[in-house]
Amino acid sequence: MTSRSGNSRIGYHLLAFVVVAIWGSTFVFTKLLLLAGLSPAQIFTQRFIIAYVLMLAFSLCAGLVPDGVGGERAYRHRWFADSWLDELLMLGLGITGGSLYFLTENGAMNYTTTTNTSLIVCLCPLLATVLISFFYKSERLSRTQTLGTLLAACGVIVVVLNGHFVLHLSPLGDSLAFAACVCWAFYSLLMVRANQRYDTFFITRKVFFYGLVSMIPYFIAYPGLNISLVIQQPQLLCNLLFLGCVASMLCFLAWNWVMKKLGAVVATNYVYFNPVTTILFAWAILSEQITVYFIVGSILILLGMYLADHRR
Repeated sequence: MTSRSGNSRIGYHLLAFVVVAIWGSTFVFTKLLLLAGLSPAQIFTQRFIIAYVLMLAFSLCAGLVPDGVGGERAYRHRWFADSWLDELLMLGLGITGGSLYFLTENGAMNYTTTTNTSLIVCLCPLLATVLISFFYKSERLSRTQTLGTLLAACGVIVVVLNGHFVLHLSPLGDSLAFAACVCWAFYSLLMVRANQRYDTFFITRKVFFYGLVSMIPYFIAYPGLNISLVIQQPQLLCNLLFLGCVASMLCFLAWNWVMKKLGAVVATNYVYFNPVTTILFAWAILSEQITVYFIVGSILILLGMYLADHRR
């Protein structure tokens, strides 16, 4: 029984790493869409539309079926949460993990350096840990786990800076990056309560729905999705389908499930791997060099993650 439990926990960790690895690779697909003329808001909205439509279609067709992960069962075709407070909870998840997060993160790139944005956003597990520990005593870290998450954070700094301690301060851009960091921390916090009351599929579908609904004010001010541009170019359509089907639908579903199984703090720590997987992807596809700083930083992240998962 212990062996099976241990193997399952390893599986959760592997899934968390795969999700972060996929998210780390999306910069290439997003960059191509940006260069083609799509705005960050248009890219986000189109990928969330794809993800929501697919999940809604499955929900309406499946009815009462196994979750496929963890043996959960739920009425997938339900439209609303059990109370209006829980529905507001879903709205909060859609904003913090969807519209506001993506708008602030992508907006930061327009006003500050990639290094600043990566460094600030990838340190969100520190903020999430403090925030979640304040509200949930059961999620508080031991001294060993605290040391682990701090060590992983140091590893991120080493990887991102890559031996060049040159940070060009940009109040607006850095503030937007920090806002994205805060958004993801609150998303992790709200997910703790959501996972206690609802199944993973329902939560994820609501995240996409409210992520799209909360974008309506933006498109009232800046109308147009520019869908025709994507349809006319098959390569762009493939990029968008990857972002919608894989990076959004499958990855958000898997990530929310992993947060339920590992706990919000431990799962969120995997964000530390984001710059590592991005650099590995750039090395494999774009032939960028692997430096000694990357190796040292990666070792620190791996050691930190090991300690962070150390149970009391």
